[in-house]
Amino acid sequence: MTTSDFSSLPLTAEELANIQSLEYLSMTPIQAQSLPAILDGKDLLAQAKTGSGKTAAFAIGLLHKLEVTNYKVQALVLCPTRELADQVTIEIRRLARAIPNTKIVTLSGGKSMDPQLASLEHQPHIVVGTPGRILKHLDKGSLKLEELKTLVLDEADRMLDMGFHDEMMRVISMAPKKRQTLLFSATYPTEIKKISNAIQNDPVDVRIESVHDDKKIKQIFYEITAGERTGTLIALLQHYRPESSLVFCNTKQQCQELTNELWRQGFHALALHGDLEQRDRDQVLIQFSNKSSSVLIATDVAARGLDIKDLSAVINYELSPDPEIHIHRIGRTGRADKEGLALSFFMNSENFRVTAIEEFQKSPVKIESIESLKVNENGKLIPPMVTLCINAGRKDKVRAGDILGALTANKELTGNQIGKIDIFDKLAYVAVAYPVAMQALEILSEGKIKGRNFRVKKLH
Repeated sequence: MTTSDFSSLPLTAEELANIQSLEYLSMTPIQAQSLPAILDGKDLLAQAKTGSGKTAAFAIGLLHKLEVTNYKVQALVLCPTRELADQVTIEIRRLARAIPNTKIVTLSGGKSMDPQLASLEHQPHIVVGTPGRILKHLDKGSLKLEELKTLVLDEADRMLDMGFHDEMMRVISMAPKKRQTLLFSATYPTEIKKISNAIQNDPVDVRIESVHDDKKIKQIFYEITAGERTGTLIALLQHYRPESSLVFCNTKQQCQELTNELWRQGFHALALHGDLEQRDRDQVLIQFSNKSSSVLIATDVAARGLDIKDLSAVINYELSPDPEIHIHRIGRTGRADKEGLALSFFMNSENFRVTAIEEFQKSPVKIESIESLKVNENGKLIPPMVTLCINAGRKDKVRAGDILGALTANKELTGNQIGKIDIFDKLAYVAVAYPVAMQALEILSEGKIKGRNFRVKKLH
């Protein structure tokens, strides 16, 4: 029996059977190195990137010690964003299927307090949320932590980037002193070590190598001169024609300016930065993840915590000053046994940053000339899907099957022309194949969903 086998852990037969049913065949490196310490009740300081399996590591640990007959908050997971909090909740729910009557609640900003207050009238076992909203509930007395056993800080470095240091420390100060504290961070700034020293008790230190497999990620650097960035980006998009590209800029303003310029050049590009309202952010992420937009332009702070599957390319419009962040950026492509493309621009004055990356990854980078790019002037990247927004959601009892049924009822459209369906409280989004988008819009606008008419519009 290898140490990467879940059955080597002191878990119940029911827990192991559920893990197996979820097709977790063997432990990832972060799970293998951290789970024995977590299950032993020790504090943990772990460095692991998004997609490494860290959520399952802490979820298995906190569920194992859960007393399901005690309806008090026993575990609290702090996340930097609402999207990450939602993802973490889904993963814990899946892993909790072997434990009947487990109550898990998500408390994050951008949503009304009233439904959250109602869900806290009977205390849950596990709470997942963002620091600001968790703090509001603690101050209000609607959330009580006196029986908390496990506190998890997920993507702690991102919470610091977003300015949550004070809220995070206040939440921690309201938790019992005797508890297990698990701190996960993708990068390892000195501030993380300081926080660990202040809130943890002799933590087990786990670092998972953040350098990526060269065989899976084709990484190329292009040297440019001032004023060539945007032209080179367009040339790269036309040459490689990636189905989905995540482009990194270092400032919010640059994100928006580049997005506007790409639109003028005929590309479907969307910006993701800290100035977006939650609803706009949701729509941007939905359009990009369901393949209705080819290019997402983001800052590091905005892009952390996103779990975007099948990302064809990462493009560094500007190099990060930190080589570790560079490695974190490009690690978003080439996942799940797929090949990825990582393309970066640098000017002669930034040679020192390229050298720092080479030293960090312990291998030289490949530099190619922009003259090698074959530019197809008519080669616009048209996204394969279009997103329709329906003015109805969970509160209207609308489910994905209802939308699919409405679209395919008259047999004009087939199921394979319909993509991802996302349901929110008051809105729903459905991706449809580009050639039939207007037809789908007409069917939903003129027809009924669950016997009712709802407003439908096409997102641009």
